[in-house]
Amino acid sequence: MADDLKKEIRKIALQNAVEHDGKTKDKVVLSKSLGTIPELKNNVKEVIPEIASIVSQVNGMSIEEQKTEIQNNFPEILDVKENVKEERVGLPPLEGAEQGKVVTRFTPAPNGYPHIGHAKAAIISEEYAKMYGGKLVLRYDDTNPEDTRLEYWAAIKVGLDWLGIEFDEIKNTSDDIGLFYDKCVEMIKKNYAYVCTCKRDTISKNRKEMVSCECSMGDVKQNEERWERMFKKYKPGEAVVRFRGDMESKNTVMRDPVLFRINDARHARLAEEHRVWPSYDIAVAVEDSTDGITHALRSKEYELRNELYHAILDALDMRHPKMLEFSRLEFKGMPVSKRILRPLIDEGKVSSYDDPRLPTLAALERRGITPEAIRKFTLSLSLTKADTLAPFDSLEAFNRKIVDENSIRLFMVKDPKTLTIRNLPNSTVELPNHPSNKMGTRKVMVEDSVFLSSDDVKSLKIGDQLRLMGLGNVKITSVNSEITGEFTGDERDVNFMKLQWVSQKNAHELKILIPQRLFVDDKFNEESLEEIHVYVEPHYLELRNGEEIQFVRFGYCRKDSSKQAIFTHK
Repeated sequence: MADDLKKEIRKIALQNAVEHDGKTKDKVVLSKSLGTIPELKNNVKEVIPEIASIVSQVNGMSIEEQKTEIQNNFPEILDVKENVKEERVGLPPLEGAEQGKVVTRFTPAPNGYPHIGHAKAAIISEEYAKMYGGKLVLRYDDTNPEDTRLEYWAAIKVGLDWLGIEFDEIKNTSDDIGLFYDKCVEMIKKNYAYVCTCKRDTISKNRKEMVSCECSMGDVKQNEERWERMFKKYKPGEAVVRFRGDMESKNTVMRDPVLFRINDARHARLAEEHRVWPSYDIAVAVEDSTDGITHALRSKEYELRNELYHAILDALDMRHPKMLEFSRLEFKGMPVSKRILRPLIDEGKVSSYDDPRLPTLAALERRGITPEAIRKFTLSLSLTKADTLAPFDSLEAFNRKIVDENSIRLFMVKDPKTLTIRNLPNSTVELPNHPSNKMGTRKVMVEDSVFLSSDDVKSLKIGDQLRLMGLGNVKITSVNSEITGEFTGDERDVNFMKLQWVSQKNAHELKILIPQRLFVDDKFNEESLEEIHVYVEPHYLELRNGEEIQFVRFGYCRKDSSKQAIFTHK
């Protein structure tokens, strides 16, 4: 392998090691190297042992030695890190946080596709871990077998990778099912939990009326026997384990909530290996404590559950992480609730989870929103409990600044009218790909006929003069059955109407999808996806799928395919 490639890999390894207490991993360095050094993809087998050797060398150094080598050989890394710190100024300090000891987590349930709300939670947790030189855990909350699907695990990971979120540990809550069973037995023996065989309606009625049931009076032996029967004899709904809370509490969460229940549904990963499953409340408390989480961040909808969270840990004599809440994030007219989105897909009102009208990460990517814009937008909101129902154009503003400098400018016309031009001096013109950035030029073939947008020429009169951008000036000589004109030169300092155009001979027909607000006044907007047919320059076909374009005087669009683009924003 060439020395310059080895040097780049070493830089990646050193940077990752310094960000993670002096240690890095082969897989992390391989992933980052393949992402930033494309030529490595052609010879991965040779790359892997070289990376293993470099990682071993880097991990054998002290963190001070690593920092010294970065300062001497890769000072640009230090500049990047300073910029990242500036972006985090919106986040307040964490209470009781110690440098190098903070551990945060992100706990998505694999029961749906990740959306902008997930992005906020993941980004905030990662930013705090980085701020304090700590660690971030990805833990899939998969203890409801009815809702879990393997496609959701994959979709969440793909979405997080797209966002650029890096995790130090990845696990599933169900990995620790044996631990939960042990903790349940411990709570029963301590009389902090009991097995209730009341019907669901009775439990609900008693909780509402603040009345304890007879099951809560049973002794430890009875509860241990019932617990054993939950694994083989009881049917789903016939028995649950409940926490011995306070049935008279004003916080309804504390009125003897369910800790374990029976569910015979097939689990996506574990099949039918288990039928007794922990509730979210006991699972998240035990896992946070066991995983070493120091600061657990979650949306404020869980705030009332904090009392139960700490009560469970007290009952089990387990360490208490600090809990922090933040507001849930969604956009006006773009709900994130699976309860709302799933029926839209099932009924065919939207095509799939990457439909550009949706707030899912797959949809935002397809629409042309960048991960960097999502991160900057999220951090601009800071850590607040105030409800965040943001207008989508707030995110657009961040995205526009990012995509503008690298978006090629192309001409596009709608509802075309043909203009025939006499005396054109050249058959080709050279147009700049960007007005200010150094993105080169493109050659455009021109014959004597070009397409103009109907709206631009509907009031044309004989004698009017036009400035066709990048081509020259034209004087209109006829507007009858067809529009004709005569080329009059390329003087630029003129006060003519300036129009974009597309050569008729090689114009490429394109469909553009324009997403509108999905819901208006809480009702599905039947006109939420506009479709227009336009003609664009043939250079469009040379762009890669996924590239961002600015169609002049129209807006930014992302190339979805050779025949279709998606409007991003103005």
